[in-house]
Amino acid sequence: MFSYLNRGTQFYRQVAALAAPIVLQNLITSTLAMADTFMVGLLGEQPMAAVALANIPLFMVQMFIFGVQSGATVLFSQYWGRQRTDDIQRVMGVSAWCVGILSLTVALVLWFIPQPFLSLFGKDQALVALAARYGRIAGFSYVLNAFTMVYISAYRAMENPSLGMYILMISMSCNTFLNWVLIFGRLGAPALGVEGAALATLLSRGVEIAVLALHIRFNKFLRLRPGLLLRPGMEMARRFVRYGGPVVCNETMWGLGTGIFPTVMGHMQNSQEILAAYTLAGNVEKICMVVGFGIAATASILIGREIGAGRTQTVQQVGMALSTLAFLCGLAVGCLLVLFAQWIAPLWVFPLFQLSPGASRIAAMMITVSGLMIPIKNFNQAIIVGVLRGGGDVRASTIIDLTPLWLVAIPLTALTGLVLKLDIFWVYLCIPSENIIKFFVGMRRLRSGRWINDVTGTAVKG
Repeated sequence: MFSYLNRGTQFYRQVAALAAPIVLQNLITSTLAMADTFMVGLLGEQPMAAVALANIPLFMVQMFIFGVQSGATVLFSQYWGRQRTDDIQRVMGVSAWCVGILSLTVALVLWFIPQPFLSLFGKDQALVALAARYGRIAGFSYVLNAFTMVYISAYRAMENPSLGMYILMISMSCNTFLNWVLIFGRLGAPALGVEGAALATLLSRGVEIAVLALHIRFNKFLRLRPGLLLRPGMEMARRFVRYGGPVVCNETMWGLGTGIFPTVMGHMQNSQEILAAYTLAGNVEKICMVVGFGIAATASILIGREIGAGRTQTVQQVGMALSTLAFLCGLAVGCLLVLFAQWIAPLWVFPLFQLSPGASRIAAMMITVSGLMIPIKNFNQAIIVGVLRGGGDVRASTIIDLTPLWLVAIPLTALTGLVLKLDIFWVYLCIPSENIIKFFVGMRRLRSGRWINDVTGTAVKG
């Protein structure tokens, strides 16, 4: 029944070699994000909730950047299979223009009209005012990060995943140190509170860009050609829109959709407690999802490379093996997370973040639900982000990812939270409904084999 898992030790060594740097990169990022949450949480529950509110639109920007990354990877990996590095640089150019324009637009909105904009996501005006102080500075950090992530995604697709780990490790370490200095006023600096957290993020992204510039200057693996980056050409732009566009739309609409969940919470009673708990629970879940994301990213690289090289005979078996591996890893992590939520976090973790008793109960519930859902979420991620996108089946992956979210999870969450005004427990239980639907639909698409497509076509002329 599971014969497709018999891929040989060489296959799993390759998976581990590609996935490990990606897992470490995301583990470092997620762990240090937790450190950020902890440091802001030391200021009190209200500052932590304010940062959560400001991060709603910034998360949407982040998902757009991730969407461009993922859409570009569809092309990166297959062009790499054909060793067409000039076309890879053209894709980098199209991607950089997309993420640069969008991230700069949102940053300017947050700078000039932060309170009116953030009032869309919460009704507590004291919370909105504090969130605005954070958002108007932090918004510009995403402009810098956008270009870094495009470059990292290209290297990752070319089977050099460790670059992102090193760059983001340096960046996030700087962020944590600068948080300590600027939030609390250490080493002679003023104590800036939430504004210090935002400034630390911005400065660390500046370090990130500096490290990236040094790498570009001295690396010999891929010599960048500015002409290809700045003028990638309409033919490549059209190809990106065709194959990457659905992925960008997917992640942007997914980010917008998932941003509705904390928006609903921000309009509920006890919104400060709920948003503080949601921030902590979300950071814990991100840490626990890093293995699943690593396997999904690896699946996209391997499947795209194999299709690009013309080796399509065993691609479906590879996809099934990696999806099953993601599920099994999620099962192990999920069991540990449930134990953490019920016995460890209430005694040792929640007090560190100065959560009120009400927020602690809500956080424990959210983390428990996350633990139960991680196996299914890992599987879905491997299918959608890894297998279907790597195989060029971007339209189907978009439909599978968005339809349950917008037609089931969001309406149920809004109904229970805003219309029926039920307790947060029932509201939060509505969110995983999308993943349950995705699980069965994604499995069916995987088994069909109709997702295997060569998207590279003929070479793009310069």
